[in-house]
Amino acid sequence: MIEVKNLTKKYGDHYAVRDLSFNIEEGLIYGFLGPNGAGKSTTMNMITGYLAPSSGTVVAEGFDIVNEPEKAKALIGYLPEIPPLYPDMTVSEYLTFAAELKGENKKEVNKRVPEVMDKTGITSMKDRLIKNLSKGYKQRVGVSQAILGTPKLIILDEPTVGLDPKQIIEFRELIKELSKEHTILISSHILSEISVVCDRLLILVKGELRAFGTPDEIKESVSKNKVISLKVKGSASSLESILSDMESVESFTEIKSEGDFSSSEITQKEGKDIREELFNRLCKERLPIYELVCHEKTLEDAFIELTGQNREI
Repeated sequence: MIEVKNLTKKYGDHYAVRDLSFNIEEGLIYGFLGPNGAGKSTTMNMITGYLAPSSGTVVAEGFDIVNEPEKAKALIGYLPEIPPLYPDMTVSEYLTFAAELKGENKKEVNKRVPEVMDKTGITSMKDRLIKNLSKGYKQRVGVSQAILGTPKLIILDEPTVGLDPKQIIEFRELIKELSKEHTILISSHILSEISVVCDRLLILVKGELRAFGTPDEIKESVSKNKVISLKVKGSASSLESILSDMESVESFTEIKSEGDFSSSEITQKEGKDIREELFNRLCKERLPIYELVCHEKTLEDAFIELTGQNREI
């Protein structure tokens, strides 16, 4: 549907985005992740045609965003981080104005504006001035203008910034509902607010694509060696002897002794699961198990490892 190829944006000697390539397939929700300054907004502005790339191409359904902007832009709805709202207009007036800007005739406008307001849950606000709306409703108005014209792709840049927890949950449900009719690309630097609704994730770091795939694929890419926390009743020397003799053990931390108990963190070799063998050996040596927990890296762990920063920057 959308093909991004070797996309680059350079300011002087600084690369905001460098040689970025990926494809957006129809019918999926894409999460665009990365710390602040990673180049997410710059990339989105180039995809939507608001910003010209230094090099590279964006092609929407066969139309180049630079060479055939009207045809390409007609396929894309965009909500920037700061919604382009007119505070002294009512919701209905603003959406009518936005629909007319997108080239819809009067008959289409009279039909589409009520449909869009119903879909985004703002019909009851249609006669309110936008400046009197809450942050959550303003975001819904912004989404409403983005889906006017029935674009195939909706791009949402940091749409949950400034929303309270209840509004964030409501916004997630809105995204899921919209995904039934539109492909969606949604950006954020907060993993927990985006991963729960996305089919694919793109992680951008310093203008370069660091990872692209399903949440499970990204998690697995950094969690090939699983770690086990083990605590047994018995001597450290007995536990060390067992672990040292197991071929599937990659390594283990220095065994700690606390009274009658010994504990260690065990790293398994890639693709191995030592739990059954470990259980049998410990039973044979009469070392009762008090704790045996297999730790798999979470998506948050993968994000931190890939970006080298905290999950909320």
